[in-house]
Amino acid sequence: MTAMRPPQAALTRDNDLSRTADTLGTIDAMVDGLNDHDISQMGRFFSESFRWMGNAGCGFKQGLEEFQENWQRPFQAAFSDKVCIDEARVTQGEWCAAFGRQEAVHSGEFMGIAPTGKRVVIRYMDFWKVVDGKIVDNWVMVDFPAVMQQLGVDPFGGHGWDTRDSAASPERYGD
Repeated sequence: MTAMRPPQAALTRDNDLSRTADTLGTIDAMVDGLNDHDISQMGRFFSESFRWMGNAGCGFKQGLEEFQENWQRPFQAAFSDKVCIDEARVTQGEWCAAFGRQEAVHSGEFMGIAPTGKRVVIRYMDFWKVVDGKIVDNWVMVDFPAVMQQLGVDPFGGHGWDTRDSAASPERYGD
């Protein structure tokens, strides 16, 4: 690249590294709250005006109430007996990133798919910014296409690039 380079990592430029332990404590407690299915008390962990920014199919939620009503409650209605498992976390200052999975039962409508009763794995990646003990921003990637495939629907209509893989992948990257 010979032209002027774009700025990199602008959001973490002023990251307060002294906040690492506090950030990790907030995220630990929030994941426990998720596993307790304690939607009504999520305000303990999220600022009222926080932003939840998801990939296509997940959407953008502005504020705690919109997040609860338009993500948490519909998600819990579609997937019961749900447990959240962060497989890895990296925390530095006011920022924490994690990837992992939720294991759940498909017990309600999801993406137009009637309940199947199947147990599914829902892979995700989260990036959180925590300020004064509350999550103010949450960037999210949820692997809804893989969930749909587990429920017998090919969201790519046979055109997914996983057909180009040289070998069978580990069980949804769990190995």
